Formats: sequence, C-alpha cells, structure tokens
Amino acid sequence: MAEVIRMPRLSDTMTDGKIVVWNKKVGDKIKPGDTLADVETDKATMELESYWSGTLLYIGVEAGNAVKVDGVLAVVGKEGEDYQSLITESPKENTAAAKQTTANSTALTATAAPEEKKAAPVAASDERIKASPLAKKVAAEKGIDISMLSGSGDGGRVIKKDVDQYTSTVAKKDAAPMVSFLASTTESYTDIELTQMRKTIARRLSESMFGAPHFYLTMEINMDNAMTARNAINEVSPVKVSFNDMIIKACAAALRQHPDVNSSWMNDFIRRNHHIHIGSAVAMPEGLIVPVVKFADQKSLSQIAAETKSLYSKAKDKKLQPAEFSGNTFTISNLGMMDIEEFTAIINPPDSCILAVGRIKEVVIKKGDGFGVTNIMKLTLSCDHRSVDGAVGASFLQTLKGYIENPVTMLV
Repeated sequence: MAEVIRMPRLSDTMTDGKIVVWNKKVGDKIKPGDTLADVETDKATMELESYWSGTLLYIGVEAGNAVKVDGVLAVVGKEGEDYQSLITESPKENTAAAKQTTANSTALTATAAPEEKKAAPVAASDERIKASPLAKKVAAEKGIDISMLSGSGDGGRVIKKDVDQYTSTVAKKDAAPMVSFLASTTESYTDIELTQMRKTIARRLSESMFGAPHFYLTMEINMDNAMTARNAINEVSPVKVSFNDMIIKACAAALRQHPDVNSSWMNDFIRRNHHIHIGSAVAMPEGLIVPVVKFADQKSLSQIAAETKSLYSKAKDKKLQPAEFSGNTFTISNLGMMDIEEFTAIINPPDSCILAVGRIKEVVIKKGDGFGVTNIMKLTLSCDHRSVDGAVGASFLQTLKGYIENPVTMLV
C-alpha cells in the first residue's frame, strides 16, 4: 500500500518547512536512508531521510515552496499504484502554505510529476549528488547546476566554497542587474523573501518582548585579571579559549548559586531548572541561531572552548542538529567583537534572562597620585519580571562579576 510522506517537525518551534531542493524525482526507486530532500526549517537546513522503500509516485510541493508541519510532501508505493485518494486534500493545503511563504512562487501542481524549475539542481541520473545542504541551497539561488561542480570536501563532497568559486554562464545570463543606488533617479525598492528562520525570530521575539515584562540591569566589569588569566590559560589549553568561553563558564558557575535565574515562566508555574544549558547566539545572514552548551557548569574551559568552536562552525555551515540548538536555560548574546560597548537583548524563550556582552574598552582611571589605564566591559542582564525580581538579578550579576574579575575562583 502507498505511504504518504508528511513534513516532520524538525525543531521544537517549527510550524512549516521550505523545500530547498528535491534529491529524488518522480519514478525514482528509494530505500530507507536515502535523502529525499533538503528542508529549510526555522533553525537550519536539514536533510529529509526516507524511512520507506518503493517508487516515488508523487511530489506535492516544488522546491522553493513551504509545507505546514504534517502537510503532504510526497507519496511512495509500488510502481503504477493508485494514490489519488491519499492526496485529495493535499494540493489545497500545500498551496496555501506556499502562498504564505512567497507571493511569487509557482502554484503547487496536483499531478504526479510537477514541472521542474529551470535552475533546479537535481541530477539526471539516479545517483545522488554529494553536496552539503548549504551548497545545494546557494547553487539553487544562483541558478547553478550543482552536478557540474567538482567537490573539494571530504570524499568529493561539494561545499559552499566550490559553488562560490564556480562561474556559470547560465547564472550570469539570468542574473538580475545590479541596482546602483548612487546613479538611481527614480524611486525603487527590493522585497526580500523571509526565510523560515527570520519568520520564527520575528514571531518568537515579538511574543517575548510584548509578552514578558523586561527589565534591565547593567554592571561594569574590570577585565584586567581576566585578560592576564586568559593569556596564561591559552599557554596550556589544547584549544584556544576566548573571552566568550570564559563568560559562559562564569555564567554557569553563577547560575549554580542563583537557581532562580536559571528558570522559565510556564504561565501557571515557574520551572526552576536543575541542569544548566547555556545558549550562545550566533549571527548568520538568515538571522540568529543559538547553539547550546549542555551542562556547562560541569565542563572545563577547554571543553567549553572546543564545544563552542564546533557548534559555531556547524551553525555557519547549517549542519546543527535540533538537539544542538534547543534546551537552553540561559542565553548569552555577545556583540563585543563588533565594537558595541553596551546594549540590551530580548529574552530568548523559554529562558527568564539573557546576558548582553559589550566590548572590552580601555579607560583612564585615577591610580594613587596619578592616572592609569584599566580595561572595562559592560554586561546588561535582561530579566523577565514574572520569574526574576530585581534583587535576584542584581545578586546574580554581583556573583558573575566576582567570577570574571577573579577567574581562578570559578576554577576551584
């Protein structure tokens, strides 16, 4: 009997998924473990694997369009098997989702073999192209046939760098003309389609900002000892430890002493988390994603450094798995490397607090009978007043200040 393949929920906040590219076409034989499509969720682009054996009889949504969670994606069964009764309502369902995603997308077809787009990067052969999801997405956006590329990744895998370096005559021919803002004498604009990630960021942070009563606490941290300690740590650490890694460790130690800050507002009750999972926001072109360091209080600085390095690399390559960007109990947003001195961050649900980290700045201070220079960093804690009171947040910051200004204390 034919089986209907539906859009799975690939993250805890996912409401719909966008098909980046189909790796199989109608009539192809598939088996468990085959990658059917690359799906863009609100957090990352992920591979949709098959759990079925048979022939791909029907594709219900074209690449570039979105499907609601549990919406019909495709049908697998025996060759020639009647599947029409299984998809009676799916075209209407999927078309509505597609229109919500993009006003310019092609309406979904109810036939078994939807017409392929001109730039669809799907190979004519049955052999799957070895390429990263990000490479496939960029190739599709640039109109490049990914089967024409030579991969420089592991085992000949095509990666984003290969796509960036490839010059396609088709892409050049179809490319939209560059808009010169200096030379333009007429009013014009460009509408940018929202990614699944950007839509989710807009929804969740709007709910957080207008649903949770925020208040903000700012404190100056003297970084002189931390800078000296970091230099000494990196002389023996197998992985380079950053200031952000030190802040993650310090926050984890401070949260252990202030469990009220490591909590979540659950409408009818407050959940005090006994585990400490710290999220660290990473900026990407599509928006922010928050990889999570699990049980951060139980890890050494070098372990945290190695884990964050791996997580950030995966985030930029869109290879994070759901377990790696969910479960946070506290979040850090660091803009110090972008020369931002001080800012306030919106709480990342379901956390009760988020810490905004500014840059380290040299300031002149009075020392004895003269003047000297010291290094100052500003931290701003955004708190949900429903679960964290001002005195609780201030006490947490005082403990955090002590750990950062005297790093040896959080290593004891």
